[in-house]
Amino acid sequence: MPGVPVTLTLEPRVHGGLTVFAVDAVARLGVDAFVTSRDGGVSCAPYDTLNLGDHVGDDPEAVRENRRRVARAAGVDLEHLVIVNQVHGRGVVSVAGPIGPTSADAIVSDASDVALAVLVADCAPVLVVDAASSRFAVAHAGWRGLVAGVLGEVVSRFDDPSTLHAVVGPTISPVGYQVGAEVAEHFRDVADALAPDDEGRWRLDVAGVVVHQLRAAGIGDGHIVRVAQSTDGGHTFFSDRASRPCGRNALVARRSMSAAMHEGRQ
Repeated sequence: MPGVPVTLTLEPRVHGGLTVFAVDAVARLGVDAFVTSRDGGVSCAPYDTLNLGDHVGDDPEAVRENRRRVARAAGVDLEHLVIVNQVHGRGVVSVAGPIGPTSADAIVSDASDVALAVLVADCAPVLVVDAASSRFAVAHAGWRGLVAGVLGEVVSRFDDPSTLHAVVGPTISPVGYQVGAEVAEHFRDVADALAPDDEGRWRLDVAGVVVHQLRAAGIGDGHIVRVAQSTDGGHTFFSDRASRPCGRNALVARRSMSAAMHEGRQ
């Protein structure tokens, strides 16, 4: 029987003048990470207020200002906040600095002067950190990306899965995520990921599928953290199921400056 991953409730904290939800679980591994909420930006309804998605119909200048605020919270300038065009696939891009327009669903880096970000509004944001190197990654995992194998592709970019730690950020809960048989069919081999409802459809545990796939890729349960908060209702975090159109939150991660300085002295 597989074990149970660690469950963690993220606490709000002010970074660079912006209130975010800090992911303290990876601080000891030399990575600073946080999840943004809906609050603290300049976008108007229905994107109010900290929408980071530039593809959902929001004012581009508002999105740019929101991204600038998130970059400041991460301790980088806007050009060093790396965000890609997510396409619900398995593409992974490796970065060492700012990049131009790129389509992918995961980003991996060894650099300390970039902050990596993935955008979500119900899909699972996933952070992977290597305890044995400076490499870390963020991934966007909705049901299509999980079917495509994005998480296995991310893990393949590291030398040894046994040294990896993963965090599964706020995701829509099974109660809030109803799917049809055509989607459910992809996940029937994942224990407890599906539950029939009284409407002839299914409730899918996206975060549970993420945990299952991280285990299958070689990451141990003791190295997997599942965040307790969900995106249900779109109150704290944006939720595409709760309201369309809607904005996008981000999971943001960068190598901590103290860790980078320590490695430079080795």
